[in-house]
Amino acid sequence: MIAAQHRIYACFFFFAATTGALMARLPDIQTHLGVSEGQLGLTMIGMSLGSLISLTFGTPIIDKLGFRTTAFFTTLGPAVLFAIIPWLPAAPAMFAVLFAVGLLAGALEINLNVEIDRLEAQTGKRFMNRAHGFWSVGFFVTALFGAMIRQSGISAAWHMGLLAIIVLLVGGYLILGATNAPKPRRAGDEAGGHGFAFPNIGLLPLCLIGFAAFLVEGAGIDWSAIYMRNVFEVEPFIGGMGLTLFAFFMAVMRLTADPIVSRYGPRNVAMVMLSFASLGALLVGLAPLPELALLGFALMGAGCSAVYPLAVSAAAQRTDRPAAVNVAALGQVSFVVFFLAPPLLGFVAEFIDIRASYLVCLPLLVAGLWASSFALGTGKVEPPAGMAPEPLGPNG
Repeated sequence: MIAAQHRIYACFFFFAATTGALMARLPDIQTHLGVSEGQLGLTMIGMSLGSLISLTFGTPIIDKLGFRTTAFFTTLGPAVLFAIIPWLPAAPAMFAVLFAVGLLAGALEINLNVEIDRLEAQTGKRFMNRAHGFWSVGFFVTALFGAMIRQSGISAAWHMGLLAIIVLLVGGYLILGATNAPKPRRAGDEAGGHGFAFPNIGLLPLCLIGFAAFLVEGAGIDWSAIYMRNVFEVEPFIGGMGLTLFAFFMAVMRLTADPIVSRYGPRNVAMVMLSFASLGALLVGLAPLPELALLGFALMGAGCSAVYPLAVSAAAQRTDRPAAVNVAALGQVSFVVFFLAPPLLGFVAEFIDIRASYLVCLPLLVAGLWASSFALGTGKVEPPAGMAPEPLGPNG
């Protein structure tokens, strides 16, 4: 029997795999559309707008549909939409498709994170970092194979199309066997009566932490292949290694972070990781050799790995509003930044240079370090009062 958390892990994995495949093929799509870095970034802002709308207004709809139905549309839908992009004739059409993907991505963000928080509350165990680890594993796998596929000369259309078929078959099977969300963490934690999700004052420090982490993640994922091509003129396989290393070290850290967080506390772990991310961004911005740039991408991936999941857990555990509302509000700032990074950093790359697009991340990372020093807790996840932890069983 497939455990509930493993089905959630699969949803994270498949969404990241399809998104990562698109990012790995961005140099080819840029050439196909005949646009500059700034124009490509502006096109990709459609994903930001869609996710912002979904994160703001989607909570009641997700609450009504339940976990399984929402997961079905938000995991399989992007795979199909991404497969359409290599066939599009112009940037405005790509903007429209990415807008639709953004709507689904924002809903996926709320749905999966709230479900993980509820499983943590039921069992007294940590799953959040591991769940986001499978997001990173998805990016790593698709980045590694994407680099090889680009080197072999297979077109982006075939690449994205075959991946979509795999996601539809395997992902659809796993999601169909899922059950709807368990009981909320707290009584009265449903999203009813909270039609809109906006950050409040108490949530702003967590938003700043998520902002820093997702800006680095967006910079590492979206522009690494173009950075390696433009700065060092390396062949496609080596160019794709920046994304591969970034995703690999992010995945490793997320998959192993939960016991570390339980021992040392979210605050200490986040501050150490953001320090590594800062060092990596500085190294990428100044690297004279491709090997040093690749080291920088590895440090960035490891450094921003567990930071956002820690902020999500802290938001979900706040008692001022339902968990789904706080997670959605945090996602408005953090998740949208992940999609805003391509256009913002693309403009920096076009009007200054692509190295500068990594150096501009440093002030935000410092701000995230400052917010982590007081906004994150020092303890471990505990089940609510009166609720005994449930055993995990053989599947972990």
